Amino acid sequence: MEKEKIKVALVGQPNVGKSSLINAIANAKLHVGNFAGVTVDISEVKTTYCDPEGCAEYEITIVDLPGTYSLNDYSMEERVTKEFLLHEEYDLIVNVVDSTHLQRNLLLTAELLELGQKMVVALNMIDEAKKEGIEIDAKQLGVILGVPVVPVSAKTKEGLEKLKQSVVEVYKKPKTDSKIIYSDFIEEEIDRLVKFFEEKHYPSEIPYRHLAIRLLKEDTQIYKRMHDEPIWIELLPLLREALDHIYLHTGKKDINEIFADEHFAFAKGAKMEVISTKQMRAKNLTQKIDNLLINKYLGIPIFLFLMWGLFQLTFSLGQLPMDWIQAGFDWLAAQTHALLGETQLASVIADGILGGVGAVVSFLPNIIILFFGIALLETTGYMARVSFLLDGFFHKFGLHGKSFVPLVTGFGCTVPAYMAARTLKSRTDRMITLFILGFMSCSARIPVYVLFAGAFFGTEHAGNILFLIYIAGALFGLMAAKVLRVFVFKGEDDPFVMEMPKYRLPSLKLIYHVVAGQSMDYLRKAGTFILFASVLVWFASNYPKNPELEKRFEAKIAQTAAPQEKAKLQGRLQEELLAQSYLGQVGKATQPFFAPLGFDWKLSVALEAGLAAKEVVVSTLGVLYSLGNAADKGARALQEQLKRHVSFPAALAFIVFVMLYVPCFAAMAVFKQETGSWLYLAYLFIGTTAVAWAFSFLTYNVVKLLV
Repeated sequence: MEKEKIKVALVGQPNVGKSSLINAIANAKLHVGNFAGVTVDISEVKTTYCDPEGCAEYEITIVDLPGTYSLNDYSMEERVTKEFLLHEEYDLIVNVVDSTHLQRNLLLTAELLELGQKMVVALNMIDEAKKEGIEIDAKQLGVILGVPVVPVSAKTKEGLEKLKQSVVEVYKKPKTDSKIIYSDFIEEEIDRLVKFFEEKHYPSEIPYRHLAIRLLKEDTQIYKRMHDEPIWIELLPLLREALDHIYLHTGKKDINEIFADEHFAFAKGAKMEVISTKQMRAKNLTQKIDNLLINKYLGIPIFLFLMWGLFQLTFSLGQLPMDWIQAGFDWLAAQTHALLGETQLASVIADGILGGVGAVVSFLPNIIILFFGIALLETTGYMARVSFLLDGFFHKFGLHGKSFVPLVTGFGCTVPAYMAARTLKSRTDRMITLFILGFMSCSARIPVYVLFAGAFFGTEHAGNILFLIYIAGALFGLMAAKVLRVFVFKGEDDPFVMEMPKYRLPSLKLIYHVVAGQSMDYLRKAGTFILFASVLVWFASNYPKNPELEKRFEAKIAQTAAPQEKAKLQGRLQEELLAQSYLGQVGKATQPFFAPLGFDWKLSVALEAGLAAKEVVVSTLGVLYSLGNAADKGARALQEQLKRHVSFPAALAFIVFVMLYVPCFAAMAVFKQETGSWLYLAYLFIGTTAVAWAFSFLTYNVVKLLV
């Protein structure tokens, strides 16, 4: 029977022992030649392998390519190796890696994975690594890379048969996508390009993902090939926009340097996941900083302290500009009433638009400070370290450390957080993360927390309360993840690498881009969606009219001389009218559901309005508790009204409900898109509502016993 032939490209950095390995594998003379037109030598050997399962014999031809540190065109060796890998016929790559210098060698591995070819990694010099006290989890590394990793030694001939067996097994299997993952901003642009190719049904010999990567890397041959195609006209603006976005995030315009940094982050992350050494000594400043920030004893306390500091700043620094904005809206409301009198038009502008939108916009300083803090930690490279630090802790709850990225994004907004979960390549990890993201308190909930924390705990304690709320929400999410892993999304963890980028000085331009973009989104919602919701709430709280009730109270007010009594009667009239309005009817119809939590119908309506957007909770409360008094506007006045009308146990229960129930409609729409199922969305809505109700009920009753 004729032997089946397999052609292997042997690739590795200089001095990784390729020649020794090829000699040990083949036990044969090497055939030495060179590529046409160049003087770089290549070696080629043949060996055989008999597959015991398939009873087939294979002839394996191994082409030993020149040692190269990367696939750039800086040297003749690099050009020759790159040309062969891109244009010659072969079946798979065997990447030889020096076990004693794993991180450095994985830089080339990352580039090879980008080619989208079948691959096996030969972990050479494993015997020397053991002597140096370096232990490498080859199985874990294989899972991270998405290709088989075989520990071998050319010197002791350990693992050589296993390597040949892996070559045959990979040869027989179809191609699979590698697991190399880039920073979120690059992944975002890759996804956009892939979606574009899918929509255009573009015919491509290589997978769309690999095509997108080569376009972003400005691969000359791909550019030349696609330049004359009709698709190029539409593709070029997309590429320009994508590259501008990448340049902004990295602060660099050299795409080779940018991807070199990405490969460094990938290689360092992979090494830290799979290597354990008996003794680690810091060789440079980066390693010294890492030894502190990723320290298993100090790392988490440092992270918690930084987050606590951020929430303190969010409240304390945000208070003064919040008061200024508030005063501005109060003045506008007063001027509106002075100009238009006590008319319906004045009421809709002052009580509806200015009362609702003003209550939301006044919290913009708090939002900006939180966004700034998170952007600062992300751009310096610290957040990636926290992901690594929390990996072991997260695994206890059925999550991967990389879930930390979308979870932290969820502190800003749940919509991009759901999208960020795409970087989790394991479907199980992705689904669990998607289901618990709603427990991360998004920035839209900050106004609610600040309002209630300031009202019931005072300014001096509000920052601490805000920090505790965020930590409590995160812990709820972790507990929910554990339940989902045990009972719903069962299966083994599918580990993959968490990139470790280099530390960078904060880029003010990038931080401005992130903070300004997210803040404008917040204001856009306030100026459009929340404006509409505020007017709708105003209409529902002012209609239908009750002329008889108004006449009766006006007669009583006319007969009363004391100003305080008049104000009381005016307040009672507004409460009566509110109770009989459309909003009052909805609130009273649903109040039995919320009554065990200590909520009156106004709090019930605010929670229901919050399904549209969490900011609407504050604007709804602003309209409901304004009681028609134009001078009584703003967060301070609203806090006084809440203290007067809401009990302390009910206030805490309300905070818990807001913290746990389902995000806004926009987030729910993205959740459905990411999971691809209306059924999952129904589970999310019912599940989070049930959890929110149960824990609010528990909070209300426990606090009632204690106070």
